Amino acid sequence: MALRTGVLTSNAPAPSPHLSQAIIHNETAYCSGAFGMDPKTRQLADGPYHQTAQALKNLEAILNEAGTSLHNGLKITIFVLTMDHYAEINKAYLEFFTKDPKPSRTCVAVAQLPLKGAHVEMEAIAAIPETKRTSNL
Repeated sequence: MALRTGVLTSNAPAPSPHLSQAIIHNETAYCSGAFGMDPKTRQLADGPYHQTAQALKNLEAILNEAGTSLHNGLKITIFVLTMDHYAEINKAYLEFFTKDPKPSRTCVAVAQLPLKGAHVEMEAIAAIPETKRTSNL
């Protein structure tokens, strides 16, 4: 296997030309930041709650392509425009992650995000189960 392998799926928004949706190295998938954008229409979902839910779906699609899922998540980083939306973000997050142990997580308020209209951007790092390490790549 190559030192690092790119991941690409049409089930999540296409990446910008300067990045990969994710990179696999050893037994770990490292996802680039994902927005709450519909993969087909490229439209942002309405508001922080729906953007969080869609960003999680997009990360899940990318990780599925890598042979894993968010439920094998090691670390989630959430970037938000304001902590005023923290409760909405947590609501969507907890609807997705219903079982323990949940991934470790950091939530950071930032001055702006690179996509106009975005309230949330999320990164994920996930372990790839041994049975999946070579089957998808």
